[in-house]
Amino acid sequence: MLNFLPTPLVFALATLLMVLNILFWVPILLVFASLKLVLPFKPVRLFIDPILLFIAESWIACNSGWMGLTQKTVWDVQGIEGLDAASWYLVNCNHQSWVDILVLQHLLNRRIPLLKFFIKQQLIWVPVMGLAWWALEFPFMRRHSEDYLRKHPEMRGKDQETTRKACEKFALIPTSVMSFLEGTRFTTEKHAKQQSPYRHLLKPKAGGMAMALNAMGDKFQAILDVTIVYPEGAPTFTHFLAGRMNRVVVRVRALPIPAHLQQGDYAGDAIFRAEFSQWVQQLWRDKDAQISDLLLASALPQRP
Repeated sequence: MLNFLPTPLVFALATLLMVLNILFWVPILLVFASLKLVLPFKPVRLFIDPILLFIAESWIACNSGWMGLTQKTVWDVQGIEGLDAASWYLVNCNHQSWVDILVLQHLLNRRIPLLKFFIKQQLIWVPVMGLAWWALEFPFMRRHSEDYLRKHPEMRGKDQETTRKACEKFALIPTSVMSFLEGTRFTTEKHAKQQSPYRHLLKPKAGGMAMALNAMGDKFQAILDVTIVYPEGAPTFTHFLAGRMNRVVVRVRALPIPAHLQQGDYAGDAIFRAEFSQWVQQLWRDKDAQISDLLLASALPQRP
């Protein structure tokens, strides 16, 4: 562990190791992704996809390596025992920081299939990483505002179609579909603007989860409900690289998927949409209360 070094040196070392890790694995990833692009046949896909997943999991494992070298984080984790790397999962988590993604990958890598995130379309232009997300077939979403959709009604439903097509591909090989129900990172400004009824969460957006369940609900073994709490406050990515994430609390619970919510037209059936929204809101109330309990427990003096 090198966290005893001065903070600027820890930051420089962590950044260097992260970049070198990216530059090592991404070119290898792109070679095999290009083969799949040139030969778009199902047998080729079934052969190459496990190779791509192995590369991605190795990349994440190396991330865990440099994190362990440069961080002094205390990990308080419960609920990751007994997961199955050969099953399908729908993973849900609260969202506070870009660091959430590294936390999830570090804890769940090779315990469940590779997490596949729904990514904003403009992030495809992020140098190197955009190509990596494309190679791993992360779905890119165009999230239009309601004002834009009123002016361009032909674009309504495009994201749902992207979700459906992505889920058809995910059904071919064990996959973990990752959903941040809030749709964006929590900030006090966003919380106030939304007038969110939850203390620690933004309002959930249930449409993406509903579409994923509709497309492949019979594949998912469970919903993994993940709650991340940073007792000292959510770190920025810069703070994380500088070794200033001292403690993180994570709770994971596997929830059964309600049978009546696996199939239904969320966009077109008002009754189904109301039922699904009620279920999500209860999930969110439970998570909000759990976050309060975890923060209170973290503030109590620890026994020696």
